[in-house]
Amino acid sequence: MVILFTLLLIAALTALAIIDARTYRLPDIITLPLIGLGVLQAYVLKLGWAESLIGAAMGYAIFVAIETGFRKLRGKDGLGRGDAKLLAAGGAWCGWSGLPQIVLIASLMALIALLFPSIRKRAEGGKIAFGPFLALGIVCVWGAMRLA
Repeated sequence: MVILFTLLLIAALTALAIIDARTYRLPDIITLPLIGLGVLQAYVLKLGWAESLIGAAMGYAIFVAIETGFRKLRGKDGLGRGDAKLLAAGGAWCGWSGLPQIVLIASLMALIALLFPSIRKRAEGGKIAFGPFLALGIVCVWGAMRLA
């Protein structure tokens, strides 16, 4: 059963990463079911569905707070609401305790990616898709939790 959930997670995150890299959008049609599926897998695999629900709520709330705070401070968007929904999915899959690691991995990978001229040039327009990095962070934390 773990393998089935892992394949579903990887398939959804791969699709989201590709879509976000191309369009700067994380569609609800994939992110929202991914949240529900994360809570379901926590229940089925007896991983603590309450921690999964808390993780989803915290992940969403944290990124929405950052999004609105940045907009008030800088007068422009810094994170999209899709990023908040994707972090909510990460919280659902990895629990609230996995959120700091997800954000750390995603942030570090985004900073490393900016070292590459082609990505840096694209980001000079003021935009970089954060979804692919969040997806990578979720996969890494999910995998580490399953191997531990």
